[in-house]
Amino acid sequence: MPPVFAHGELRLYLLVLLLDGPRHGYEVITELTRRFGGTYRPSAGTIYPRLARLEEEGLVRRSVPGSGAGAPGSPGAGRKATYELTPAGRAEIDARLDDVRRLERSVAETVRSLADEVRADVRDTMRGLRAELAAAAQEVRTRPRPDAAPDPRRTQSNSLRHDAEAVLQRFRNDVLADLREADVAGTVSALTVETLRTVLDSARSAIRGTLPHSTTSPPRRADRIP
Repeated sequence: MPPVFAHGELRLYLLVLLLDGPRHGYEVITELTRRFGGTYRPSAGTIYPRLARLEEEGLVRRSVPGSGAGAPGSPGAGRKATYELTPAGRAEIDARLDDVRRLERSVAETVRSLADEVRADVRDTMRGLRAELAAAAQEVRTRPRPDAAPDPRRTQSNSLRHDAEAVLQRFRNDVLADLREADVAGTVSALTVETLRTVLDSARSAIRGTLPHSTTSPPRRADRIP
């Protein structure tokens, strides 16, 4: 998954999360997860060191009940500690209200994007599962009887199909990684999408030409990444 927050944004958002009042470190993680609709959950190793840094900067005050709760910034101390904004922390938020509003809009857009990605992954998984079930059913129907000699052509076809699926999966993963990395930099363009459609349409037509039995299916335009 690409970075959810740009440089410095998580620091500011942690201050925003403390606007409503003191929170334990676990509560900060839970609230951040809730605001992302469950599509993103930061690790303790991400949150506690940043809270400790905010404390060092004087923007957050950390209160630990009792003694012996652990050194400042340690996970043991973080789980027991309560974090709240200091006057300096509130002043920083007041001075950066435009950044806060922009960050809130960015979070909303990220939530929509992550939700779309999850839905797309589920659709792809279900499509792949249906294809696998269909292939398995076909394999059962065409499987030779125990007393019959195996069909060499069918055996080779099955092996090559698995090779082709592995190549396709690697291609998909590589392209998705490139697209997501470019998206972080904001460099995905309409030309990128149109090039992808054109190349995939051409590749599909060429591949279908090697599959005589698939020509009965009408060609479809590559409207999305396979």
